[in-house]
Amino acid sequence: MVSLQPLTALGRREATTVTQGPLSITERSDVALASVAVRKGRGTDLAKAAEKADIPLPGPATHQPGTPYSAFWITPEMWFVEAPYASHELIADLLKHALGDAASITEQTDAWVAFDLTAPDLAPLLERLCNVDYAAQPEGYATRTVMDHLGVYLIKHGRGSARIYGPRSSAESLLHAIETAAHSVW
Repeated sequence: MVSLQPLTALGRREATTVTQGPLSITERSDVALASVAVRKGRGTDLAKAAEKADIPLPGPATHQPGTPYSAFWITPEMWFVEAPYASHELIADLLKHALGDAASITEQTDAWVAFDLTAPDLAPLLERLCNVDYAAQPEGYATRTVMDHLGVYLIKHGRGSARIYGPRSSAESLLHAIETAAHSVW
């Protein structure tokens, strides 16, 4: 009998944490993720349904935390919505139920790897990885950028706290890029 075991994006049974000097890089396999896009002409309906269900739909370049749902803007009339994986493993189905036919919703959990970065100041690290002026951005800033030839999403939780979403198929490459940049800083 075959026994299947879930693996993280880095191919392990448990999420990976790497420390380099004051930097901590933590793989987040406990986050469920789905995209939400407004259907043509249904923006008002979606806004009402999202408000009723306590699902944030933040403005451009913004991440909005919430419980249980958090979200960040990815393009006009489209967001990524996050929730705890343990309670929202079927996040797309839960969002479809909450938002009805006002939105097109796609499961994204297994398409992305999430890394949380923490250090006293992430600006010196991130200026080596991407073209975002991290120090100048407010808390809650979210953007798409490029790190080591990979398209990623960067969310600023604070001066010393950020989340990076990168393609799951390139999880090792993205982690290596972050570690390499960290070696040049610390």
